[in-house]
Amino acid sequence: MKPTVSIEYCPKCGWMLRSAYMAQELLTTFSDEVHGVLLQPSKVSGSYVIGVDGKVVFNRKDEGRFPEIKELKQLVRDVVNPEKSLGHSDKK
Repeated sequence: MKPTVSIEYCPKCGWMLRSAYMAQELLTTFSDEVHGVLLQPSKVSGSYVIGVDGKVVFNRKDEGRFPEIKELKQLVRDVVNPEKSLGHSDKK
């Protein structure tokens, strides 16, 4: 079965639109590789955690920032399909 990406965000912080934008970008890039993207409101204030099938690939509290979309695509790609080229978004 294809993996599911989850984006856990703090609704009180107003991060739903950011998570929806990132979900759209991930679904566009990985339409053949993922089952879907789950947007999950967090009960923990300030939370913004992105995972693939339960494996955390980015945690805002650990990094002290939000991921750039290019970086996020690389992190998800490395889990769901390491051989996939991301074109201009790929690592140099």
